[in-house]
Amino acid sequence: ALELLDGGDAFYGRGVSRAVANINGIIAPAVVGQDCADQAMFDRFLVGLDGTDNKSALGANAVLAVSLAAARAGAAARGIPLHEHLHRGPHRLPVPFMNVINGGAHAGNDLDIQEYMIAPTGFDTFHEALRAGVEVYHELRHILSERYGRSATNVGDEGGFAPPLSAPDEPLEIILESVEEWDYGGRIGLAVDAAASGFADGDGYLLDGRRLSGGELVDLYVELADRFPLVAIEDPFAEDDWASFREITGRLGRRLRIIGDDIFVSDPAIVRRGIEEEAANTVLLKVNQIGTVPEAIETVDVAFGAGLDIMVSHRSGETCDDFIADLAVAIGCGIIKAGAPCRSERTAKYNRLLRIAETTGLPYGLRERDA
Repeated sequence: ALELLDGGDAFYGRGVSRAVANINGIIAPAVVGQDCADQAMFDRFLVGLDGTDNKSALGANAVLAVSLAAARAGAAARGIPLHEHLHRGPHRLPVPFMNVINGGAHAGNDLDIQEYMIAPTGFDTFHEALRAGVEVYHELRHILSERYGRSATNVGDEGGFAPPLSAPDEPLEIILESVEEWDYGGRIGLAVDAAASGFADGDGYLLDGRRLSGGELVDLYVELADRFPLVAIEDPFAEDDWASFREITGRLGRRLRIIGDDIFVSDPAIVRRGIEEEAANTVLLKVNQIGTVPEAIETVDVAFGAGLDIMVSHRSGETCDDFIADLAVAIGCGIIKAGAPCRSERTAKYNRLLRIAETTGLPYGLRERDA
């Protein structure tokens, strides 16, 4: 789905006045008075109004904004919370995969791997898990400041720290130290988003100054999984390296989640190919990547129908909207990726999940088959 930006000098080209004009001038006159109760029908109308495969006429940001507004309006009209309105299966409060060290495109350091995360899986409630994550995050801040100076605690795009590290295992060692300082060993797992398209180099990879083939990079990930309590690896290879995705899923797929983001781009058609090729066991879902709520739900249905998992995700460029918190609960995926417990556009999601937990008493944790 294509985000419509203004270009030019204003807002460094990132303005959205054209998308807003499309909402006010084209979409609003066409949808005012329509019933929001049937989200799928409403969004089919929106997609038809745009008339392109990638929503480039009106802009995916315009179409999605109206799709989300319709979902909220539908919930309000029924007098129920958004997650109940979006209900797709057994509701569950998700495990937050918190980005605590940033690298790659999200930071100004020498780390090639883009994200290092903690996953508090071994807790009974979302409140306990979030508290543990916050404690480890601030312990990590203390360790980095003591070891590398205060500048090491500057944060990247998603709220994780951006210390002067380069080797792919260094962040895992320091994060594990922070986890063990709070006696959370065995209750908090580690995860990485390699975003390997960012360090792909020709038909191989250039990681920390070393040139690796796809097979050699698989071996590196297996070594890391043996040394550290890894529970997930996202985008371990470039988006077009299907062979390496198949290899790592075959070798590590029973032990941890192999998550496809760039390879799938939340597109149900590409997810179907991934199912056929056994390229991953988890699909990262970004609603604005596919463009409407029903299209995102289709991706969920395709993945769950084939036995794959879903991780609902924020974007590196985020807002304070908390829609994805309700979506994660509604589909019962058991996993959400919303950044560090830092920066208001990240904590908005965690605060919403806390409110849902307080008012519903829903179970917390991974999906039943993985718990």
